[in-house]
Amino acid sequence: MMWQRLLALIHKEFLALLKDPKSRMVLIVPPLIQLLVFGYAATFDLKQVPYAVYNEDRGAAARDLLAAFHGAPSFNQVAELHSEAEIAPLVDVRRVLVVIHIGPRFSADLVSGRPAQLQVIVDGRNSNTAIIGLNYVRSVVDRFNRDWLASQGLPGPPAQLVTRAWFNPNLESRWFFIPGIIGMLTLVVTMLVTALTVAREREQGTFDQLLVTPLRPGEILLGKTVPGFVIGIVQATLILLVATLWFKVPLLGSLAAFYTGLALFLLSGVGAGLLISSLSATQQQGLLGAFLFMVPAVILSGFATPIANMPEAVQMITLIDPLRYFLVILRKVFLEGAGFDVLIDQLWPMAVIGAVSLSLAAWLFRHRMY
Repeated sequence: MMWQRLLALIHKEFLALLKDPKSRMVLIVPPLIQLLVFGYAATFDLKQVPYAVYNEDRGAAARDLLAAFHGAPSFNQVAELHSEAEIAPLVDVRRVLVVIHIGPRFSADLVSGRPAQLQVIVDGRNSNTAIIGLNYVRSVVDRFNRDWLASQGLPGPPAQLVTRAWFNPNLESRWFFIPGIIGMLTLVVTMLVTALTVAREREQGTFDQLLVTPLRPGEILLGKTVPGFVIGIVQATLILLVATLWFKVPLLGSLAAFYTGLALFLLSGVGAGLLISSLSATQQQGLLGAFLFMVPAVILSGFATPIANMPEAVQMITLIDPLRYFLVILRKVFLEGAGFDVLIDQLWPMAVIGAVSLSLAAWLFRHRMY
């Protein structure tokens, strides 16, 4: 009998969520659109660095250096300058990120064996973009130096840096961001579904009808937990398919590890959502409560800002953020092929957070029923 009552309540909850075509579209289409937008927009890679050239040297070495920049796929020359006065206007209006200034004695100094100075002016308003642009310039100049030494029959530098990136050989920032987007979008959908469920009953006046049914408080809570959990699983699976098939992000780990982490993460999210819903008298309050939880959860998760860079007091607060642990699981499963032995330190904190949040939601739910 208990299972029949529970299945009937779960069926009712799914009908309330999915009977309206607009509701179904809201659960499926917006997360996919957000994934595509984030997948293409959330990247640290610079594909075409706009740069200008101010060349005061007509020697062969200067021409070879500029040819190296012109042939580099990451650079796009947009202007050739003839005086220093032309530099500031281009940078001010953000037409260029980098200005390459070659002095009049660049080639002569190289031929005579003296160090030749190259001035690089960069727009530093966005420090992260500026650093990436400078690294691109440095790689081109390093390659020019090696080629110049080889062409002159001179020995190479005493130490040469050879880099190799593990787990992400092409250093695609998209491979770092997209697994995190799975956690973020899953949290958003799950929180919205569960944070409104009890509040919707109160607002529509059907909560009192629910109290006179044979359902016990625990059964009601479980019946309202399952739909959000199932929708979260389906949502994450759909986003996983888009990430691997469309964006070609490698999934090196096991699906068992992924879904175990997902299940524990959803329990934490559902518990927090039900806690908010039990405190809310209207759907508007539930919606505001969900966003009050989600925004700090995303900021403190390490999605874009490393947790190690945060103040120690803030780092302590991140320990109760389930998204923090799930992001580590996602990135380790996708890029490192990590298994349960590596992920156990991330799994058990989510299990504790889920148990505590669901227990608090159950206690609050029972005390607000009457």
